[in-house]
Amino acid sequence: MHIKEKTIAILKQFDIGKKFSYLPVLPKASVLIPLLVKNGELHTLMTLRSKQLRTSAGEVCFPGGKREPSDQDDVDTALREAQEEIGLPPDDVQVVCTLFPIINKSGLLVTPVVGFIEESFCPNPNPAEVSAVFTVPLDFFTSQKDHYAAHGAAGLVGPLHSFHFVDPDSRGQYHIWGLTAMLAILVAALALRKKPEFDVGFDSEDPLSFFQQILHRRLNKL
Repeated sequence: MHIKEKTIAILKQFDIGKKFSYLPVLPKASVLIPLLVKNGELHTLMTLRSKQLRTSAGEVCFPGGKREPSDQDDVDTALREAQEEIGLPPDDVQVVCTLFPIINKSGLLVTPVVGFIEESFCPNPNPAEVSAVFTVPLDFFTSQKDHYAAHGAAGLVGPLHSFHFVDPDSRGQYHIWGLTAMLAILVAALALRKKPEFDVGFDSEDPLSFFQQILHRRLNKL
């Protein structure tokens, strides 16, 4: 079986479907975690946010943003934002699954949407929102080599993950941390069926129960 088909079959097992439809109405956001096969290996595409933005300026993120009234669902939000930020046409994304939502530091309920794109995709970033687009081998997020962790960070359960990545194509240096790093680790562990070389703070084979616990703990404080 080809690596793409194999990965799709694995990730579909973690699709949440309507499992979280009972959640209270919170401000919602979605991110698209684009996967692609490059040189026979799984990669993910990431963006560097513009320094002009009011929130998370200059940080590495997946394409995404807040739900708008015209969006039909979480997938719609993720695809719309990816098109606005990096010029990725929604029809060019093969949506694989929606993973469990996470409440971010701003109180937004963020739903990760995983989808495959073609290696040939040529980003057209919106300079008002994105200053760089790059790809990272998914395996990078399971390796101890460029990984750092801080424990006891405010409002966090488990370690705060951080990676230092040097893009071999552009020689650009990127600091990938926080929720973006956590989502990258999660998708890498699930898609590659590989336990990371460091303590991730959750069961990488069955992460759902851990993230459900965190979600309910946060909801009880609202």
